[in-house]
Amino acid sequence: MPANTLEYGANQSRARDECLVPGSGVAAAPRRQTLADMLYRTAHRFPQKMAITYGEKSWTYSALVALVDRIAANLAADGICPGDRVALLSRNSHWFVALRFAVARCGAVLVPINFMLTSDEVAFILSNCEPTILFVDHHCAAAGRSAAMQVGLDRVIAMQGGPLGRDGYREAGDFSAFLVDAPAMPDTTISASSLAQIIYTSGTESRPKGAMLTHDSVLWQYQSCVIDCEWTDRAVVLNALPLFHCAQLDAFLGPALQVGASNIIVDSPAPDIVLPLMAARGVTSFFAPPTVWISLLRSPLFDACDLSRLTHGYYGASIMPVEILKELRSRVPGLRLWNCYGQTEIAPVAAVLRPEDQERKAGSAGKPVLHVETRVVDEAMADVVPGEVGEIVHRSPQLFNGYWRDPARTQEAFAGGWFHSGDLATTDAEGFITVVDRKKDMIKSGGENVSSREVEEVIYQLGEVSEVAVVGIPHDRWIEMVCAAIVLKQGSTLSAADVIAFCRSRLATFKVPKKVCFVDSLPKNASGKLLKRDLRIQLSDAAS
Repeated sequence: MPANTLEYGANQSRARDECLVPGSGVAAAPRRQTLADMLYRTAHRFPQKMAITYGEKSWTYSALVALVDRIAANLAADGICPGDRVALLSRNSHWFVALRFAVARCGAVLVPINFMLTSDEVAFILSNCEPTILFVDHHCAAAGRSAAMQVGLDRVIAMQGGPLGRDGYREAGDFSAFLVDAPAMPDTTISASSLAQIIYTSGTESRPKGAMLTHDSVLWQYQSCVIDCEWTDRAVVLNALPLFHCAQLDAFLGPALQVGASNIIVDSPAPDIVLPLMAARGVTSFFAPPTVWISLLRSPLFDACDLSRLTHGYYGASIMPVEILKELRSRVPGLRLWNCYGQTEIAPVAAVLRPEDQERKAGSAGKPVLHVETRVVDEAMADVVPGEVGEIVHRSPQLFNGYWRDPARTQEAFAGGWFHSGDLATTDAEGFITVVDRKKDMIKSGGENVSSREVEEVIYQLGEVSEVAVVGIPHDRWIEMVCAAIVLKQGSTLSAADVIAFCRSRLATFKVPKKVCFVDSLPKNASGKLLKRDLRIQLSDAAS
């Protein structure tokens, strides 16, 4: 056989292999789409448009990309490599946004941490994900330093507020060490399938799990949000909910940056901050859980501020009461509302209830978004009939890759070839999904996830407690209120104040029960299984 025939055959074989291996071949780099690439492409389209405003500081898209490049180059020069975890414990700020994309640019993995956690809770996350470095702002410096000391992490960088002031810790001043000019970093070997972030989410377990999300998981979700939530470059978006949450970070800030919208960053959704900003800056888009929307309505500033340009309102985490929907519609006639349902593992939006269906399908989570396929199934994975309760399962390119260092729970979550949400729901004849319960007994209080088991385990540390069950019951402000029902040991005494004080010393504030009830027994079935649904009804009736 002629030599050129052998060479041709080898080339054909190599070409065929490259077609079978995602991300390989000469076309891989030009086709790459990561979170950093997404931001750069927006900057090419809208270089002089305002991208981010925080306080008196503003960045155009071109300036934001330049800032991201500098931070990324300094991260690389400091030894941060692709795949390294970079933890971030911070309230909302411009630095949070810049660092988020700089970490993506250098191929590292962002681990945003809830700033309301105690130092012990932060330490667990640090020990689990083993970050190379931890960034903290001045609000969180003490908790971050304490947590880092517990796990032996000695690279803690202070943002916004000078050095941490402790021997053995890197003193970075006001983030200045990462803002100086540095040699331009070369393109990294990361791809869309590379890990972009680990978001820790609470479940039925007493410890949170790290959901691993790739660049393409997040970017597929951006596309779903752009289409189903009607994002455009004309939007002026107020980002007030915590950016450590995947909801504000990836359902709102991220899609807004992708389409070239202007973003205002604040570190609190308090009415006296949010309402004047909406009026002064002509805010068009705002996301908050129902608890925050209710607080805005009850503020004396609500009617004093011009909200006529607020046209896109989003909520999630829990259902908006119908009376609140009607009140918002009457007081802000131009406002359209979307209910965004999902969870961290799907990056996070899975379904949307659109404005035209808000009252017609009140209480519904809506229908699956562009890139999500959803079913409601029974224990045998068969679709339930309309009106029958089943579990919500998903298939989607938005889905996470599994739980960090937890293959057993990953396998359980993807049983049967679908992701099991743990939410129980019904469908109707039109295909609208309504969540009726949570398999995982998750409580959503004020937009925050609270694991009932985690709170129960803390209360069980009290020697006087024989049994305890923690549930969420309806509340006008919090939507769900963390409530503990306790059976005391015979002859023991304990007050509600004692229980609350004990929990407050061991748990983040939002996890502490707001109501403690002492009962003679907990409702159980014949096999001894605790009936939390019955308990919720009992406690809700008592509260009423």
